Amino acid sequence: MNGVGIFATILIGILAGWIASRVMERRHGLLINLIVGLIGAWIGAALAAAFNVHFAGFVGSLVVSTVGAIVLLFLLSLLRRP
Repeated sequence: MNGVGIFATILIGILAGWIASRVMERRHGLLINLIVGLIGAWIGAALAAAFNVHFAGFVGSLVVSTVGAIVLLFLLSLLRRP
Protein backbone atom coordinates (compact mmCIF):
# COMPACT_ATOMS: atom_id res chain seq x y z
CA MET A 1 0.00 0.00 0.00
CA ASN A 2 1.58 3.17 -1.22
CA GLY A 3 1.73 6.26 0.94
CA VAL A 4 0.09 4.97 4.12
CA GLY A 5 1.48 4.04 7.54
CA ILE A 6 0.99 0.91 9.62
CA PHE A 7 -2.14 2.23 11.39
CA ALA A 8 -3.73 3.19 8.09
CA THR A 9 -2.77 -0.20 6.64
CA ILE A 10 -4.60 -1.99 9.46
CA LEU A 11 -7.61 0.30 9.06
CA ILE A 12 -7.65 -0.24 5.29
CA GLY A 13 -7.43 -4.01 5.81
CA ILE A 14 -10.39 -4.02 8.19
CA LEU A 15 -12.48 -1.78 5.92
CA ALA A 16 -11.59 -3.71 2.75
CA GLY A 17 -12.42 -7.03 4.42
CA TRP A 18 -15.70 -5.65 5.74
CA ILE A 19 -16.74 -4.21 2.37
CA ALA A 20 -15.78 -7.44 0.58
CA SER A 21 -17.72 -9.57 3.07
CA ARG A 22 -20.82 -7.41 2.51
CA VAL A 23 -20.47 -7.56 -1.28
CA MET A 24 -20.04 -11.34 -1.18
CA GLU A 25 -22.91 -11.64 1.37
CA ARG A 26 -20.82 -13.10 4.17
CA ARG A 27 -20.59 -12.15 7.80
CA HIS A 28 -17.14 -12.24 9.36
CA GLY A 29 -15.69 -10.90 12.55
CA LEU A 30 -13.12 -8.14 12.92
CA LEU A 31 -10.07 -10.42 12.82
CA ILE A 32 -11.20 -12.34 9.73
CA ASN A 33 -12.04 -9.04 7.99
CA LEU A 34 -8.52 -7.81 8.76
CA ILE A 35 -6.92 -10.99 7.42
CA VAL A 36 -9.10 -10.99 4.28
CA GLY A 37 -8.37 -7.29 3.75
CA LEU A 38 -4.59 -7.65 4.12
CA ILE A 39 -4.39 -10.69 1.84
CA GLY A 40 -6.73 -8.86 -0.52
CA ALA A 41 -4.29 -5.95 -0.52
CA TRP A 42 -1.56 -8.24 -1.85
CA ILE A 43 -3.88 -9.68 -4.49
CA GLY A 44 -5.17 -6.23 -5.43
CA ALA A 45 -1.65 -4.81 -5.71
CA ALA A 46 -0.62 -7.72 -7.96
CA LEU A 47 -3.68 -7.17 -10.17
CA ALA A 48 -3.04 -3.43 -10.30
CA ALA A 49 0.57 -4.05 -11.35
CA ALA A 50 -0.52 -6.60 -13.96
CA PHE A 51 -3.00 -4.14 -15.48
CA ASN A 52 -0.63 -1.17 -15.04
CA VAL A 53 -3.02 0.67 -12.69
CA HIS A 54 -1.35 3.23 -10.42
CA PHE A 55 -2.75 4.01 -6.99
CA ALA A 56 -1.61 5.94 -3.94
CA GLY A 57 -2.93 7.18 -0.64
CA PHE A 58 -5.72 5.99 1.59
CA VAL A 59 -8.56 5.91 -0.94
CA GLY A 60 -6.52 4.29 -3.71
CA SER A 61 -5.22 1.63 -1.35
CA LEU A 62 -8.73 1.00 -0.01
CA VAL A 63 -10.16 0.51 -3.52
CA VAL A 64 -7.35 -1.82 -4.60
CA SER A 65 -7.49 -3.78 -1.33
CA THR A 66 -11.27 -4.14 -1.56
CA VAL A 67 -11.08 -5.46 -5.13
CA GLY A 68 -8.39 -7.93 -4.05
CA ALA A 69 -10.45 -9.03 -1.04
CA ILE A 70 -13.51 -9.61 -3.24
CA VAL A 71 -11.39 -11.69 -5.61
CA LEU A 72 -10.05 -13.68 -2.63
CA LEU A 73 -13.53 -14.39 -1.26
CA PHE A 74 -14.75 -15.34 -4.74
CA LEU A 75 -11.88 -17.80 -5.21
CA LEU A 76 -12.47 -19.27 -1.76
CA SER A 77 -16.17 -19.73 -2.58
CA LEU A 78 -15.16 -21.72 -5.70
CA LEU A 79 -13.07 -24.04 -3.55
CA ARG A 80 -15.85 -24.61 -1.03
CA ARG A 81 -18.52 -25.66 -3.53
CA PRO A 82 -19.30 -29.40 -3.66
